[in-house]
Amino acid sequence: MLLDKNLIRHFSDYLRLEQSLSDNTINAYCHDIELFRDYLEDNGKSISTAEITHHDIEDFFAKLYDLGIAASSQARILSGLKSFYRYLLQEKICEKDPTILVSSPSTGRHIPDVLSYEEIVSMLDCIDLSQPLGHRNKAIIEMLYGCGLRVSEVVSLNISDIYAKDEFVRVIGKGDKERLVPIGKKTLKELTNYTQGERLHQEIQPKYSDKVFISARGTSLTRQSVFLLVKSLAEKAGIKKTISPHTLRHSFATHLLEGGADLRAVQQMLGHSSISTTEIYTHVSDEYLRQVIMEYHPRWHSQNTSTN
Repeated sequence: MLLDKNLIRHFSDYLRLEQSLSDNTINAYCHDIELFRDYLEDNGKSISTAEITHHDIEDFFAKLYDLGIAASSQARILSGLKSFYRYLLQEKICEKDPTILVSSPSTGRHIPDVLSYEEIVSMLDCIDLSQPLGHRNKAIIEMLYGCGLRVSEVVSLNISDIYAKDEFVRVIGKGDKERLVPIGKKTLKELTNYTQGERLHQEIQPKYSDKVFISARGTSLTRQSVFLLVKSLAEKAGIKKTISPHTLRHSFATHLLEGGADLRAVQQMLGHSSISTTEIYTHVSDEYLRQVIMEYHPRWHSQNTSTN
């Protein structure tokens, strides 16, 4: 069968009806397959699904590289082609999947900055609890680091999401996916200090009565206000790293893995749909271990000193 518009249309119907993918994802996949078909035609290659080889696909990605297409975009295109061939195999349109022999382009994942536990404590110590909203600000930092929440999850957290007796919070993450995250006693204590103390004396607009974190105007906090809070505390603590609220989430995950936590458990707490996203923190942890052994092991330390 030819890789033509008719086949791509059938694939589109399959993605919509059987895979329930979004229109944006379907359009992206179909566009990428059309791009591959156009490449085959322009270069005099067969567009028969039975004759397309992994060499054709590798040559296609070499062309994308020459055109300056980013590795992340190449990885997305390969994902679309793999989905396409799964469909062809399922429908018995072809007997082999040439994409299994094609390696995914390296996207050069960025390893995030991480704060040490001592740096996080120093940020907390910089909060003046005698000032208005001091307890609120301390509770925010505790939730970012103690529960590993995204800043969007912190500002949207509701009073009704807190299960203090069970020591859990209910979080609505990306894609409106719900998860339960354990909350430690220290973090819960700071949250309670705010919700049962300072927050009771705030004037809250009715629309935001269930929101946990309230601004000085009585409305829900914005992500930007949390970002500015974190930056301000980092500066006061003398931290030179470039950090954001997400840095505290990175630190939460890294410190758990350094302490021996199971990767799957960390994935669930972070709300990652794919464990490959969580695996980046193992690289952070590996680098930490390397730094520790270089600093404290006598053989590594002497070797490091001799090179200076």
